[in-house]
Amino acid sequence: MDWAVVLAGGSGSRFWPLSSPVKPKHLLPLTGSRTTAEETLERLRGFIPLERTLVVTNALLAPMLIRHLALDPDNVLVEPRPASTGPALAWATAEALRRDPDAAILALHADWAIGDAEEFTRTSATALAVAREYDRLVTVGIVPSRPETGYGYIVPETPLGDSARTVARFAEKPDAGRALTLMAEGALWNSGLFAWTAPRLLAEVRAHSPEIAPHLQRLEQGDVAGFFAAVTVVSIDVAVLERSRAVAVVPGHFDWDDIGTWEALARVRPCDEHGNVIVGPVTMFESSECIAWSDGPPLVVSGMHEAIVVAANGRILVMNRAGAADLKRTLEALPEAVRELPS
Repeated sequence: MDWAVVLAGGSGSRFWPLSSPVKPKHLLPLTGSRTTAEETLERLRGFIPLERTLVVTNALLAPMLIRHLALDPDNVLVEPRPASTGPALAWATAEALRRDPDAAILALHADWAIGDAEEFTRTSATALAVAREYDRLVTVGIVPSRPETGYGYIVPETPLGDSARTVARFAEKPDAGRALTLMAEGALWNSGLFAWTAPRLLAEVRAHSPEIAPHLQRLEQGDVAGFFAAVTVVSIDVAVLERSRAVAVVPGHFDWDDIGTWEALARVRPCDEHGNVIVGPVTMFESSECIAWSDGPPLVVSGMHEAIVVAANGRILVMNRAGAADLKRTLEALPEAVRELPS
């Protein structure tokens, strides 16, 4: 049967001061009135049932996710420590296999914005079918809409049936010129939406991932804490996908955004006639291309262009939109008393 694994950890730094370790971005209404975690499970509803959906998170967030999403606690997998997507997906896949010897996995994140739910479902079903028919690890590559420098790219190779192609190589986040070249070559954005059968993923981990493979026996013995204590922090891309030759790519023709920074809200939320994104009690005066969010106090933005202004959790952030990707560096430079948000 088909299973979903939803990655829902995170520290909450990318949308400071609105986000926090106890309320990271997938528990925020970044794209509309609902949280991205709610939207993720709604997108899966009717395609993969909630009882076959495993949510991987941390101990701090688990109780909130169970309440917020009405999850069965048995389907919430709590990581003993953050170790990136490689160990998380190996564990969740092994757990699905333990419950269902015929498990095929659709792996995704809880914090994406998806523009076409029907096309997302169709593409996900295709990816799962390719994974079963060709016994491959399948990644969904989004057809690019711009020369994005913040995403990795997938370069397709040989056709594999009517719906997929083998993968020639993965390309790390390029500069703008290289991104245009990759697009001209037919490269796709590496979305992080994956499909595989449980036995194939675990076989590829054993064959290609020295960071994880020696410790899989601990999972087989039920020693999750020992597994996480022993593994090396590594992404699934580095651990397996970039090393394996059993990888295929299915193109995704739907709007997709990982909402990586405050600047992304201009892509996933409606703008006013001056290009401003406004959330909460915000008044704009002679301002354009700004992103302004207030979680309570009235906010006035006057005479600003391409600015981010946020009032949340007793903090105020004002920065240029061009610097949104460097917010983490800004936070690291702040005094702890300013950076740490009230719980």
